[in-house]
Parts: sequence; structure tokens; C-alpha cells
Amino acid sequence: MPQTLVFSSILIPSYSGQGQSSMGECGGGGIESGSGDLVFQDGRLISGSLEALMEHLVPTVNYYPDRTYIFTFLLSSRVFIPPHDLLARVGQIYLEQKLRLEGGLDQAKLKFFSAKIVQLLKEWTEAFPYDFQEEKAMAELKAIIHYATQCDEESSTVRKAITQITQNLRVALATQSQFQEFWEKLHPPVLDQGLVLKAKPPTTQKDILSVCSDPLVLAQQLTHIELEQVHSIHPEDLMQILNCRDSLDKKKGQGDQTKIHSLEAYDNWFNCLSMLVATEVCRVVKKKQRTRMVEFFIDVARECFNIGNFNSMMAIISGMNLSPVARLKKTWSKVKTAKFSTLEHHMDPSSNFCNYRTALRGATQRSQMAHSNQEKIVIPVFNLFMKDIYFLHKIHTNCLPNGQVNFKKFWEISRQIHDFMTWTQVECPFEKDKKIQSYLLTAPIYSEEALFITSFESEGPENHMEKDSWKTLR
Repeated sequence: MPQTLVFSSILIPSYSGQGQSSMGECGGGGIESGSGDLVFQDGRLISGSLEALMEHLVPTVNYYPDRTYIFTFLLSSRVFIPPHDLLARVGQIYLEQKLRLEGGLDQAKLKFFSAKIVQLLKEWTEAFPYDFQEEKAMAELKAIIHYATQCDEESSTVRKAITQITQNLRVALATQSQFQEFWEKLHPPVLDQGLVLKAKPPTTQKDILSVCSDPLVLAQQLTHIELEQVHSIHPEDLMQILNCRDSLDKKKGQGDQTKIHSLEAYDNWFNCLSMLVATEVCRVVKKKQRTRMVEFFIDVARECFNIGNFNSMMAIISGMNLSPVARLKKTWSKVKTAKFSTLEHHMDPSSNFCNYRTALRGATQRSQMAHSNQEKIVIPVFNLFMKDIYFLHKIHTNCLPNGQVNFKKFWEISRQIHDFMTWTQVECPFEKDKKIQSYLLTAPIYSEEALFITSFESEGPENHMEKDSWKTLR
């Protein structure tokens, strides 16, 4: 890995005479790979040294990087170098080119080049605003902007772009802070209550059916919550979690762990929904009402499937497959299980969830041809999505035997993450019902122990193992 200097520290007169590297007129490798440090296959970049890839990111007078390359490299580079160090290197490369252009006394080219640099920074701050949370990154950004504006102080285009950069960062960072505060306040009570409940609640306590008895409406509100949750997930979060999973004890992931708070919150939401479904079923005293509750959640899961909300659907199925619910044979004997069998078929884990993946492709195609926001909704099973990304990450090395970055790997990871991010940006078409959402997010949930207690009280233990468990619980 090259040792990068802080960009602001290299703004010294000695650079006015000559550059440190011979990048040529194309600058940063441009579209060509004349130095041999970038390797293309069928016109597609598949590998390169980290230095060459960084140079390929920086515009020149005659070149501007493709947007897919900007996204892919900015996303994958954090595996090798922290964002603020990358920004410092971008600043170095920019300065070298700027000084050469100033030496040629071509002000028109200099202004054109500086506008391109500002455009690159604008795209960076839009795609990865949280790269600029750290003071180091902000200092580098301000230094580059300062010298870019010096080249064309009168340009309204440059000033407008810089204003947009500032506004984008202010809004993004404020939104992230608000989200984190909200979920820190909301989630602990939900989880803590589940841990302490050991017996049935008072009979006066309301259940989900008293709040919402329409499966479609509940599925829509679940979708509302899902889209709010995934909207707070950012591409760098997904890449960072891969690093963290690689070596938790070595703390390889760049940056503060709070940056993946959104992923933890989303994972907690899935678990809470599963436990809420189990709680709602197990705490119903009468078998007839319990049967109705099971059938209600089956209908909700089916509506989630129709909407394209596979994550909530999987959470509901997982909740009903938990042992305290699954063991209620007398209850299930009264349930019309054909619909549930269809749902389980869609989520059958055999052949690497082949049926689910077929349904997901169908939803994706519908989204691509959609004429309304409702048709655009695609919420994949998040745990499976992350497993797919992690599998790609593990089976392909980051670097090739010759030391070059295996960019072909990062193209594929970037493509999948980009698809996910596209789905997260869909605006929910359903009207928000605060009463229903409040119940879904704050209703008490039982611990596993409490679920077994209520389950055994509803339908007594049937075998030696269950009898031993019941004796221990009592």
C-alpha cells in the first residue's frame, strides 16, 4: 500500500517546477493503461495497482471517469485505504496536474479541469457522504475545494456545485444522526421487555388484531417500516461489514463501528418481528382465537410476498417456525395450511433458496418496468443478501498473485450493492398509520423462555423432552 501524505501538507512551492510522477498528458492513466498498471479485458477494467486505480479516478482535461467506475472504486477502495487517505491522494494527483497546467499558462484548460475535480467531489459526497464524518476527511475536502475555486472564482457552475456539496453533507450527516438517536431510544425497550416477561400479560392487554385486522394494511405498514429502515443503510456500511466479518478480533474495518448501526438496527428489526409474531400467537389463551391469529399472520406474509416485501415475509415465517409456535399441534390442526405451505415453498432453503431467488428475479423485473412506486418495491431477505455478498467476498481474493487489485471481484460486489441501494430509494406509496406502526415497534415481546411457558400452558408437553423442559421452566 502506498504511503499517502496529507494533501494540505504538500502545498509547497517546490512542486511548481515538476511533478513527482510521470503521468503524461492523459493524467492518472485516463482511459489508457500505458504504464501497464491497469489491465483491461474486452474493454473492461479487471485489475490494476492501487496507485493506478487511484490515478484512474482523477479527471484530466481530456478525461472524466465513468460513473460506474467512480462508485465501484470509491466503494471498494476502503478495503485497502481509509477514505480520508484516498482523498489526500486525490488531492496530490489533482495538485500535480494543476501545477503543470499553470506552467503552461492555459487558463481555459485549468478552469475546465478544476470544474471536473469539483464534479468528482460532488459525486463522491452524494454517493458516500459518511466518508466525510471525520475531521481529517473534511480538512482534505476543504483544501481541494479551496484550490479548485482559486482557478475560477467567477464560475457560477463551480460555486453552485460547491454549495450543493455543502448542503448534501449537512443534510446527510444530520439525517444519520437523527436516525441513530431514534433507534437507540426505540429498540432497547422492545428487546428488554422481551427478556423480562415470564408469564402471560393481563387479559386486558390488546393484541395485533385489535389494532389492525386487515392483513393487507398490516403488510403495507410493515413495508413502510422496512423501507424506512433500509433507506438508512449506505453502500459503505455493507462494505464495512465484510471487513468486520473477516476479522472481528483484528478490527480490520475502517472507521468507527457506529457507522454500521443501521445494519444492526435492521437485523434487530427482523428478529423483533419474528419474536412479535411468536408472542402474539403464544399468548392467546383460547385455541379458536389462536388459530385465527396464525391464519392472520399467514395472510399478512402472503400480502408481503405480493408487495415484494420478502424480508418481512421471511421474518413472519421464521416466527411461526419457532419451536414454541410450531409445537402447537392442536392449533395447527385447525389451520388451513395450504397457504402457509405455499409460503414455505417460496422460502425453501434447498438448492440455495432457488424458489426465493426466482421470486426475487420476478420482483426485480417488475420493478424495472414499473409505472408506479408500488410496483417498484423490492425488499430482499437481508440476511441472504448479505450472505451472497460475503460469499463473493470470500471466494475471490482482494489481490491477484502479481499484487494488483482484483477489480473484477469488486465490479460484481458493487453491482449487487448498487441494485440493493436502488431498491432502498423507493418512496413508500402506502399511507403511514402511526397507531399500527407504534404497536409493531413497541409492543412487548417474549423471551424464548417466556414463549415456551405460554406454549406449554396452552398445549401441554407431549413427550419426555418437553416434559423435562416444562419442569425446568416451572
